[in-house]
Amino acid sequence: MLPREAILGPARALFKKKSSNNVRDEEMQEFAQTEYKGSGYLGNPFPEDSLLKRNNEELKSYDTGLSQIKSRFDEEESEDDEIDEFPDGGLQAWLAVLGAFIGLIPVFGMLNSVGAIESYISKHQLKDVSSSTVSWIFSLYLAFSFLSCIFSGGYFDRNGSTTPMIAGTIVYVGGLFALANCYKTYQFILAFSLCSGIGTGVLMTPLVSVVATWFNKKRGIATSVATMGGSLGGVIFPIMLRSLYNEVGYPWAIRILAFVFLACLLFSLKFAREREKPVAKPFESKKDMIRWYASASLNWRYFLDWKFLFTALGASLAECSLTASATYLTSYALARGYSQSMSYYLITANNGLGILGRFIPAYVADKWLGRFNVSIITIAMAAFFNFVVWLPFGGQSGALWAYACLYGFATGSILTLTPVCIGQISSVHDFGKRYSTAYFLQAILTIPVLPIGGVIIGNGSIANYNKFIVYVSVLMAAGAFCYFISRNLCVGLRFAKF
Repeated sequence: MLPREAILGPARALFKKKSSNNVRDEEMQEFAQTEYKGSGYLGNPFPEDSLLKRNNEELKSYDTGLSQIKSRFDEEESEDDEIDEFPDGGLQAWLAVLGAFIGLIPVFGMLNSVGAIESYISKHQLKDVSSSTVSWIFSLYLAFSFLSCIFSGGYFDRNGSTTPMIAGTIVYVGGLFALANCYKTYQFILAFSLCSGIGTGVLMTPLVSVVATWFNKKRGIATSVATMGGSLGGVIFPIMLRSLYNEVGYPWAIRILAFVFLACLLFSLKFAREREKPVAKPFESKKDMIRWYASASLNWRYFLDWKFLFTALGASLAECSLTASATYLTSYALARGYSQSMSYYLITANNGLGILGRFIPAYVADKWLGRFNVSIITIAMAAFFNFVVWLPFGGQSGALWAYACLYGFATGSILTLTPVCIGQISSVHDFGKRYSTAYFLQAILTIPVLPIGGVIIGNGSIANYNKFIVYVSVLMAAGAFCYFISRNLCVGLRFAKF
């Protein structure tokens, strides 16, 4: 049998991209030629039949080896080409970011502003309903938001962003118009939780994913710029709703909000486009279509990848903690005796610092530390601020303002770096599916998180709210730990930009 190096030398020369041979390649080629002569292929022009038979068998095995080597080199070159294809800038790329930014103002902005709705309906339309029951409205809203990501993820990978964005806009805005006329718990669930929740999720995946098709090296910064729209919405909408509640009443406040959302989403529909329209082979039958979407929208096999599993789990726990805190922060301030005005402005301060929290950590991640490292640090900081500032000093207005700002900055990176971290351990071709699969896990975890929080809060006493703070802090710390495990699986405990 020929030595392995005799095969690898010529194989590299044949299958690698054209470049000047280095010293090692030339030595390998000379070595291969020497071995060929010594083995009888060139040294004996008239071998015996037995030798011919043996050599023919060897040639077949070498052909198989060469094919495997060529396949490996082709895969490496394909990956390199995939990376090189990203423009990482240019007018069209940044217009896509702008479109995603405007579109995420109503999408993530609502996720950041649910406290402004929860605090109002719990004191008015649903004043006789327990806090744990009211919490189901927002828990199901979040669950439907993340579950519907499953459907748009696979569809986006195959067909692009246009259709899910049109469908999501209609369902989302329609649900908000229905929300304006709700007075019963089941009505809130149907209009807000179901309709607006599904619309949110269908819009979320394409608006985030289009950015990933344009950027690679600058993906963290580009995604952070796009998701800043959510923080901007979280700054504007609580103040807007508080003012409109007093001036035009709840129904028209929600209707005006719906019209603003519609304008933002129509703008994003024009500019938030993927780099290339996917070219998909038509389905041969409806059965094939159903089978493909069933496997593409939710791929359980992704969870067999431990790196992906712990990344998805870390993101899910952190975001569950974040949404629970944001939902009840206004009610907590009211329970502490602060004015309604201050309670709403706390959400504004939290989301305002979240704008910096989305951009600065993402810039540091791309420039110096890496996305997973920054995610671990910021999520751990959020848990720290819960334990050290909110829990012991929530009764002091200055400390509560400081907490809202610090917590907003620390958690700003969660929504920004989640898709980037998932993208870092995924190929561009299945990013949408992995992103939606991760949010399926979050949807499952979200369903019990807010109701459990509502049960803990109970009658709204300060002692119960303190227990709630411990509850969300543990969830946040667990999220940071899961990110740490995923990072360790990728690069180990050594310090590295990752």
